[in-house]
Amino acid sequence: MFRKKRFLCLILILSFVSLVSAGAMNGEEAFNKLMDGNKRFISGKPAIKDISSDKRKELLKGQSPSAVIVTCSDSRVSPELIFDQELGDVFIIRTAGNVLDSVALGSMEYAAEHLHTPLVVFMGHEKCGAVAAAVDAKGEPEGNIGEIVKKIMPAVNKAKERGGSKEEILNNAIKENVLLSQKYAIEKSPMLKHLIESGKLKTVSSIYHLGSGEVEILSKDSKTTEHKGH
Repeated sequence: MFRKKRFLCLILILSFVSLVSAGAMNGEEAFNKLMDGNKRFISGKPAIKDISSDKRKELLKGQSPSAVIVTCSDSRVSPELIFDQELGDVFIIRTAGNVLDSVALGSMEYAAEHLHTPLVVFMGHEKCGAVAAAVDAKGEPEGNIGEIVKKIMPAVNKAKERGGSKEEILNNAIKENVLLSQKYAIEKSPMLKHLIESGKLKTVSSIYHLGSGEVEILSKDSKTTEHKGH
């Protein structure tokens, strides 16, 4: 009986340490963790996941996600799979066209401030239907779907100014949409801006490539640092 109690105490201690460690991860470490996961996803060799009842019971105590991922609702874009993460690892915010509003910003603020999540990844994806609809839009968009199109139009206008074929305009609009979302979040949320300036939060914008499975990094903290051609 005594040994059993000691064993249970050890399990509780290890679980607590695990949660604290996840919360203590900095933005760069969280970023590397995601990118390592993406490499496993691309290779088709994902890590073994703990989806046991014990894992679920452990998560009843609370959550300490290492990253917030803001992405599209598209069924082909599943962040947990793309970054090869486990239950409780990532805090997901998904809308068509990965557009932002006050609710999305509040969700990001909750994760960054209250859960101490050190990283926010803004992720668009190639062949995004919402951005394509905005590129093809004629006249004033109407209805609820029209509100999505309106959010994306500034990115489309920037892409059209650069010119090119319809495919090039779409691809550039997808990238501009992610970059503008990253900029919007920082400008519209004093809390996120403060956390970034104090070094407690890192932001990254990216594009997911449906065919290769690769996540391409466009910028970090609204400043372009890497951009690979595809």
